[in-house]
Amino acid sequence: MIAFIDFADRLSAWFGRSFGWLILLMTLGTAYEVVMRYLFNAPTPWSYDLSYIGYGALFMMGGAYTLSLGGHVRGDFLYRTWSARTQATMDLVLYIFFFFPGVLALIFSGYKYASRSWGYGEVSVNSPAGIPIYQLKAVLVASGILLAIQGLAQVMRCLICIRTGQWLKAEADVKETEELLIEQAHAHDAATGESK
Repeated sequence: MIAFIDFADRLSAWFGRSFGWLILLMTLGTAYEVVMRYLFNAPTPWSYDLSYIGYGALFMMGGAYTLSLGGHVRGDFLYRTWSARTQATMDLVLYIFFFFPGVLALIFSGYKYASRSWGYGEVSVNSPAGIPIYQLKAVLVASGILLAIQGLAQVMRCLICIRTGQWLKAEADVKETEELLIEQAHAHDAATGESK
């Protein structure tokens, strides 16, 4: 189980980090649109499409990555007071009865929409540029498959926690700037023998 969890976490991280670069593309596209629209009075016909296609792909393909890090929103005012085994049991039930049916619906419905869209080369109706959007429909299927793989890893985490009483944590990812600065200050203090 540990090997599969590691595989799923690495796969989700690779896709999440790769699609995270879309933020840069969307920022550049929006900045270009602002300059063209307000300085040269020549708005682009493609900027809006770039924004929603990029954000849609980023949001969908980042879902499994966020799940692997435990970053999805949860109403934990009761959950956090439970023991780890109780949390894992509740998560396991929710994954089986709610998560997987939803993900399977995403995969099968997404496949239906994507195959139709690819079949007739669907383009955006939001701009006169006719930007192709069929590739965005394929993201529905890909994100559903990634979520299913990561969901299986989360179920395995639940089973391990039920057995051991402790959560198997995901590998640490990014840190807030403030955390890094504090760590650097502590390392500097330790190296110089200073204390505060």
